[in-house]
Amino acid sequence: MPPRYQTLSSADTDSVGAICDEYGLAREEFTELHRRCVAAKSTAYCPYSQFRVGSSIISTEGAYFNGANVENASYPVGTCAERVAFGKAVTEGHRKIKAVAVATDITPPASPCGMCRQFIREFCDLTVPIIMFDKDDNFTIVHLEELLPLSFGPEALPAPGSRYV
Repeated sequence: MPPRYQTLSSADTDSVGAICDEYGLAREEFTELHRRCVAAKSTAYCPYSQFRVGSSIISTEGAYFNGANVENASYPVGTCAERVAFGKAVTEGHRKIKAVAVATDITPPASPCGMCRQFIREFCDLTVPIIMFDKDDNFTIVHLEELLPLSFGPEALPAPGSRYV
């Protein structure tokens, strides 16, 4: 049986406070991630699916980066909101991420796709919180490890310049 995830209201300050304590976030960080990922949805380019996604991430240095999905007439060429946000962070020198937030226009909250999960894994510890907001500002939060169990990351590969023998 698949695991059940709890959906909470972002308006419930007690629940938000408890979640922030549990996942190592300041309330201000949670609120800012929420505000930014919801706002990022409005910049989505999704004429084909009409499925807007916004994402915001915070680096371990406290810098925020936002992204929205960008579709293309050749469907596989589109880019997800999470990868847009991570691309901005990485190209600006932020390669360690503290938290990831995603917002969509559906209920219940939607999680990052499989490709994004692996992309997130490149720059995040397995304990990083992934916060998913729905159209009503309700949210679900899990650690990356729960979204991508038995994953591998850069530490599993040989160092650049070396080879397996």
